[in-house]
Order: sequence, then structure tokens, then C-alpha cells
Amino acid sequence: MSELYIVATPIGNLGDITYRALETFKTVDVIACEDTRHTLQLLTHFGIRKPLVSCRARNEEEASKRVLEILKKGQKVAYASDAGTPALSDPGSVLVRAARDAGHAVIPIPGASAFATLLSVAGGYDKSVVFEGFLSPRPGRRRGRLRELAETGFGFVLYESPFRIVKLLTELAEIDGERMVVVGRELTKLYEEIVSGTAIEVRDSFADREKILGEFSVYVSGKKSSTCPDE
Repeated sequence: MSELYIVATPIGNLGDITYRALETFKTVDVIACEDTRHTLQLLTHFGIRKPLVSCRARNEEEASKRVLEILKKGQKVAYASDAGTPALSDPGSVLVRAARDAGHAVIPIPGASAFATLLSVAGGYDKSVVFEGFLSPRPGRRRGRLRELAETGFGFVLYESPFRIVKLLTELAEIDGERMVVVGRELTKLYEEIVSGTAIEVRDSFADREKILGEFSVYVSGKKSSTCPDE
């Protein structure tokens, strides 16, 4: 049986690509990806040319069948989402299950992840952190889920767009204004910015801006993690 490689790619800075990821792209027969145009740019930058197969959220079920046909022929396939690690708020999980159920080896090629990148500089004391990713755009559902996450006592990480980041931070401030929050904007990119403080302080920092651009990762501490843990 052939192999499916799940390959993490840079979330911004192309220098974060791993040697193993590049070698995998060079040695597989086909690369399946979330957006062929985006992945083509990445491959072109590193001088790699391979056949590409679209496998995005909207067509993942059908695209997975196509990838399975390729694997059945004994060809090796790599899968990459647009940025970061596949299946973390990105497509990939459907393909992974299909390939494994069909008896193919599924091999992780680890690398960049906005989730891990933000946690590494958050400075929290949480022993448990929930990765939530994107919340529902519906105000009622989003606010309800925020309350649930806040009540767990665990730290949690969210992803958000520039269009809703102030709304998200406002809701966090209303739920618990003293909770420690760390926001990563454009992580690893040219205009990378990390803002930390209480929920109210971070909300005010972004609410005062005339224009907000970029992609956001948001860490919210557990109930007791803004201070040193109990001895």
C-alpha cells in the first residue's frame, strides 16, 4: 500500500518550511492541496514541480476519492493546506480517515502551526489548553461558546478574522475583563505583532485603531493562569 504524507507548511515566513517537508514534496508523485494556486506559489519558490490535486473543504469528500485512486496505483501523495498544519481549522481530516480506512499509511510531516506558535509566546500557566479554532459567526452561538470555554477553567486558543476581532475581544472583556489574553496578529510575517494584557486592555488596544488588517490567533488564559500556579 502506498503512503499519504500530511505536510505542514509555513504560516507566513517561508523560511519556516522544514527540510523534511521539502524532501517529501520532491519525492512524492502527486501533491494534493487546499488551494492549487497557493501551493503552486510555494513549490515554485523552492523550485519544485509536481502534479497538483485540489482538496479543499468544499470538495474534500469527492477529492479524497480521487486521491485514494492515486494511492491505489502505488503512487505516493502529499497533502498540504494553505498554511500551517492540515486538519487544524483546515481541511485534511476527511482525507486522513479515508486513506487510513483504505489501508494506506498516513505519515505526519510536522512543522508550523499558528496554535503552537502563539502558545510558545503566551506565557500562560495552563496545564490544559483547548484548541477551538474559529467560532461561529453567529453572535448568539459565538457568545454562548465563549462563556462555555471560559467556565471550563482551561486556557483556550481561537482564530479570528480582522472583521470580527474587536467584537470577539469585546465579548471576552464582558465575560471576564481580568482574564489574561494574548493576541498574535500576522504571526511570522513582516508585520507580526503580539499584544498581551487583560481582556479589557487588549480590547481597548484594538478598538482604538482606525484600521485592522491581518490574521489573528487569540490565547485566553484559564481562570487562575494569569498568576503563578499554586505551590
